[in-house]
Order: sequence, then structure tokens, then C-alpha cells
Amino acid sequence: MENSEARNASHENKKRKFKLKMPGAFAILFILTVVAVFATWIIPAGSYSKLSYDQSSAQLQITDPSGKVKSVPSTQKELNKLGVRIEIKQFTSGGISQAVSIPNTYQHLKQKPAGLDAITSSMVSGTIEAVDIMVFILVIGGLIGVVKASGAFESGLIALTKKTKGHEFLLIFFIAILMILGGTLCGIEEEAVAFYPILVPVFIAMGYDSIVCVGAIFLASSIGTAFSTINPFSVVIASNAAGINFTEGLVWRIFGCIVGAIFVILYLHWYSQKVKATPTFSYSYEDRDEFDRMWSITSNKDSSTTVFSIRKKLILVLFVASFPIMVWGVMTKGWWFPTMASSFLAFTIIIMLLAANGKRGIGEKNVVDAFVNGASSLVGVSLIIGLARGINLILNEGLISDTILHFSSSLVSHISGPVFILVMLAIFFILGFIVPSSSGLAVLSMPILAPLADSVNIPRFVVVTAYQFGQYAMLFLAPTGLVMATLQMLNMRYSHWVRFVWPVVLFLLLFGGGLLVVQVLVYS
Repeated sequence: MENSEARNASHENKKRKFKLKMPGAFAILFILTVVAVFATWIIPAGSYSKLSYDQSSAQLQITDPSGKVKSVPSTQKELNKLGVRIEIKQFTSGGISQAVSIPNTYQHLKQKPAGLDAITSSMVSGTIEAVDIMVFILVIGGLIGVVKASGAFESGLIALTKKTKGHEFLLIFFIAILMILGGTLCGIEEEAVAFYPILVPVFIAMGYDSIVCVGAIFLASSIGTAFSTINPFSVVIASNAAGINFTEGLVWRIFGCIVGAIFVILYLHWYSQKVKATPTFSYSYEDRDEFDRMWSITSNKDSSTTVFSIRKKLILVLFVASFPIMVWGVMTKGWWFPTMASSFLAFTIIIMLLAANGKRGIGEKNVVDAFVNGASSLVGVSLIIGLARGINLILNEGLISDTILHFSSSLVSHISGPVFILVMLAIFFILGFIVPSSSGLAVLSMPILAPLADSVNIPRFVVVTAYQFGQYAMLFLAPTGLVMATLQMLNMRYSHWVRFVWPVVLFLLLFGGGLLVVQVLVYS
């Protein structure tokens, strides 16, 4: 009997040890780099003619597959002749800085396989090529780090709880709105983790459960990111990789973000009211006692650190103001990543001076450390962009990326626009599990998939929108993304989270798919 129990226990241990573990984003990108190198030996080489704008001559330049260059006038008429469905101002304003493929010009070329040394050299070259985006991201991270260290975020939210006493859902409403805005403006998902220690005890005191905490913070910020309007880590990077200005499709994304915000807030209201009226309704009720012990409010809080002073109010105003100023600069002055980074750095320096000086200032060393720590927290995101860009370099230099585009175009050449964009949505949903980094997936997939929109006569920004909807529908569920770290922090079971979030995933796919089809019908 004991031997039988021992065998059973051993069998159970073996079952527990066997777990399918997905590699991280860096490992996935390394594997894809190796695959890309070997692909240059297998996939036939070929190229489209390329179109670019020469600032010095103010003319369009056409480079054919053999390398011959021809200049033509930079007019909309010439673009129409070439079958390039892009407004000429996108080239002349500098919004499109990369060469774009000219439809129906593909030619087979002599094979150009990459050597094994390309595995590492492409990583270095890709990182160098993406340095402007990387610096911009590091500056954003430093700005967020300084604002967090100043206590402005915490004090503002604590002041908000006092204003909403007796109207508890108002707190959830305002926090969800702030998280949605943070997500759509700057992709504040990772940074939102810092709010759990502040807000979770307040939610417990109000009679809510762990699901409400994650819903008001992680779910809301992720919905904002799914409907990104000017988020530099999602739509800006994806648009840049697609060869378009990120302001294209902005009105559609704003509309989608408003609808998504309404849906999530109504869903949170329904669930939170159910839990408050009947605690046993909670999807995580069986873990409620342990959750309360971990996060219940203590009475020894230092009130001096949570005073919402004029200094902190000014810091928050400056932080928020930096984003509309960036949009103004891009739309009216032609700003791009270096100028945007400079703009955010200027705001950061002002906020650092406000946070460091005075009787209640945190000091010069602390603000500098906060900036460094904030920037370092996004080093991984920056490096992912460089590594993913390296994969594109291998495909381009091996002359096979255009072959992949040509083959993909032939597959969808007889598919209608609405079916095409729904297939794209499904593709990005799957890719969201394999590459959970929004910036990593953007630079990896956009140069390949965005030009396919040209073959079905729809704007490339629609493909960018499909990338946002598809990837984030998966990232609500994917264990490879941020969700597992969030659930572990709050000691919440994955099964409880899935039970709560699946209606949101379904909404994003159905509403997002419908919005994509409407865009296709309007612009085709």
C-alpha cells in the first residue's frame, strides 16, 4: 500500500514538473533571428521597386530591383500613376522616412544568403538603427519615474478617495478613467503596478474584492492601450514601422477608446455592485480572507507624505500637458522621435527641479536616481525594439522580405477588404501570445504585414489598428504577458481572472472587428 502511494506521489511530482513554459521576448527574438538567417538560404530572393523622397532635390526617387535610381516629380499625380495610395504630404513632411514598396513591381533576384555572423551583427545594427526611438522611450520612462518619486501620483489618488467618500464607485470610475487615459496616451500598464499598494487597501475598506482592484487598474489601462491614440510604445512605433504617420486614423482610435471606456466602466459597475451587495458573488471569494490579510489598511500611515500640495498638483499638470504638446508638435511642426524626446526631457527637467527643491523636496540625488530607475525599467523595451529591427535587417539584406510580401499578397489578392482585415485581426491575436511585447511585435510585424494593405486598397493605418486590437485581446489572457505578474502580486488565481475577463476579450474582438470592417468599407 505504501509503495503504491509512493508511486502515485512520484507520478504526481513528474506531472507537476512537466510544464510547457514559453520563452521570454528576448529568447523569442533570438530564435527568430536565427530562423531569419536560415530563411535567407531557403526562400527565393526578390524585391519590389522602392519609392522614397529626397529632401535635397524635393523629388521622389524610384529604385528598381536592380538598384537603378530614377527621379520623378513629387506630386500626387505621380503617386497615383505608381499605384501608391499614400498622400504626397506624408513624404514631403517627413512623416514617411522609410522607402515603401511600389505595388506590382516584384522581380526575382540572385540568392543572397546571410552568414552565421549576421545573427549577432544584425542585433547590433538593429539597435543602432532604432536609437532615436530607444532614446525617446528612455526619456518617457525617466519622466514617469520622477513623477512617481515626487509622490504626485499617490497624493492625487489619495485626495481623490476623500472626495468620493460615500460614493465609492466614483473612486473606481475616476481611477479607471485615469488608467484608460494613461494606457491610451503612454501605455502605462507596467507603471500601473505601482498603484496597487496605494489603492488595494482602499478597495478592501469599501467592500470590494481583488477582481475589482485588477479591473480598475490593469484592465482599464490595458483597454486604453488596446485603443491607443498616441501611445509611443504601441501605435507610434507600429505606425513608424508601417511607414506612416501615427496621426493617421487618430479619430477612429479616439472613437474606439471612448466606446471601450464606456464598456469597461459599465462592466466594472455591474461587477462591483454585485460584490458589494453579495460578497459571495465574488469570483475570488474563496481567497478573500487571505487577500484581506495581505492588503488590509493599517492605521500608521504617514499623512505628511500623502498631502496633495500645490507642488504635486503642478507636477501632475506638467506631466499631463506634455502629451498634448507632443501631439501638437507632430501634427503642426513635423516633430519626430528626436524632437519629441527633447520635448519630454524639457518637461522632465522642470518636474525634477520642482520635486527636488524646497523644504518638502526629495533632493537632487533622489530625483536623479528616480529618473535613472524609471529609464532603466524600460531598457528591456528599448532593446527589444533594436533586436526586432535586426530581424528586419536580415530579411531585407537577404532580399527575402519582399518575397514574403509578394507571396502573402498573392494569397489575399482575391480576398475582399473586410475578410482581409479580419484575417489580420486573427493573425495579430495569435502573434500576441508568441511576442507579448507591443513594441516588439510592432517592429517585427509591421514592415511585413502593413504593406499588404496596399494590395487590397485600404490604408495601412487600418492594419495598425488590427494589430492593436488583436494583440491586446490576447494579452488579457496570455501567460507570457504582464497579466501573470499582476495576478501573482495580488495572489489571484488565473482561472478567476479568466472568468472575469473573457467578456472583455470577446467585446474587443467583436467591436474591434466591426470597427475595422467599417474602416475598410469607408476607405476602399
